[in-house]
Amino acid sequence: QAQVVESGGGLVQAGGYLRLSCRASRSIFEISVMWWYRQALGRQREYVAHITSGGATNYADAVKGRFTVSRDVAKDTIYLQMNSLKPEDTAVYYCHYASYWGQGTQVTVST
Repeated sequence: QAQVVESGGGLVQAGGYLRLSCRASRSIFEISVMWWYRQALGRQREYVAHITSGGATNYADAVKGRFTVSRDVAKDTIYLQMNSLKPEDTAVYYCHYASYWGQGTQVTVST
């Protein structure tokens, strides 16, 4: 059983939006922090945002004001709402907690 399952990526025009989902294999109340990272082609994986078990959130400067992390504890799922998308947001997006990483979901933003 996969410990982390992401979904929601796709192709969108600049200025558009997408919502990514990340389902954990256990109660997210038990997970101190859940992270979103992304990796563009030819670049290092970089931090995007995180949410704590208490619901606190934080964002990288590059996405602050455009992306929002939220959660549904009943579904053991966190979300990454991405608005005002830019071509430079194109990357594979990964969800991560503890020692687990998801398989990644591709987000492509066209001009």
